[in-house]
Amino acid sequence: MRVRGRDYRSVWFEGGRVALIDQRLLPHRFKVVRLSTVKQVCDAIRKMVVRGAPAIGATGCYGMALAEVAGVNLRKAYRMLYATRPTAHDLRDGLDYYMGAEGRPVEKADAYADLSAERCRLIGVHGAKLIRDGMDLLTHCNAGALACVDWGTALAPMRVAHAEGKRIHVWVDETRPRLQGAKLTSWELTQEGIPNTVVADNAAGYLMYSGRVDVVVVGADRIAVNGDVANKVGTYEKAVLAWENGVPFYVAAPSSTFDRTCPDGSHIPIEERGGGEVTHVTGVDGRFREVSVRVAPRGVDAFNPAFDVTPARYVTAVITEDGVKRFI
Repeated sequence: MRVRGRDYRSVWFEGGRVALIDQRLLPHRFKVVRLSTVKQVCDAIRKMVVRGAPAIGATGCYGMALAEVAGVNLRKAYRMLYATRPTAHDLRDGLDYYMGAEGRPVEKADAYADLSAERCRLIGVHGAKLIRDGMDLLTHCNAGALACVDWGTALAPMRVAHAEGKRIHVWVDETRPRLQGAKLTSWELTQEGIPNTVVADNAAGYLMYSGRVDVVVVGADRIAVNGDVANKVGTYEKAVLAWENGVPFYVAAPSSTFDRTCPDGSHIPIEERGGGEVTHVTGVDGRFREVSVRVAPRGVDAFNPAFDVTPARYVTAVITEDGVKRFI
């Protein structure tokens, strides 16, 4: 990804440590954090310093490398890392890859990161064929390079289409409660020079009904055998709205996101996060200091599922590194 004219990945190994772009601080501050232990990697995943299924998978792989270098039992490290985020299947894919790979610790993790980035590049190549000049696209949450090692999933076809000279515009759902769309997706698209507009999550239906959305493209955290898709909460609503309004609804995901042991969406574990993400809104003040403001009444409970499941019947197709796959 391009940041201030320089190319970055979301996670890499440097100077004996795992380096991550701290996604919690964007778009107002760009900071790279460096981690030295597997516990620090677990905390970074759990606290969403890094987020996005493929990025978590690669970060988990680098965490295993740190563990092996430090002489930590790999089975113990595996369990620690896997427990951090229960929904994203790429985390298990990265950990399993490391356990089955041969070579030096960092070389194994680098190989997985390279593989993950290449998968996303190919998603961009295949997905760009579905995008025509002049299209308005809508996406939910952040499924760009930040959420992957590079390129992204949902944003990869947009990047390739833009590079091919196609004129596109992207409607960016704000994505409550953590606002990954407003904070991260819009920032990424702006860095790439792709025109985009942030909208309230509730505005997506109006845009589709008004004929102002040509296609919806989202990412995924886990895809079941039957094609049911777990993604950021609110994705299910967008899929139903797209179905109702005759708008194609595409899911972009690498093969690492497919769970061959999961028969359907009812078997996908859905992470529930703290209610404070719903009752409070985090931003920056006039001096770019991070502040958290309560918007709900004191003492009120908040329910905060991080993901939901979209049944396969609402998914037009899944864009993978191997091409476009249809389930229904």
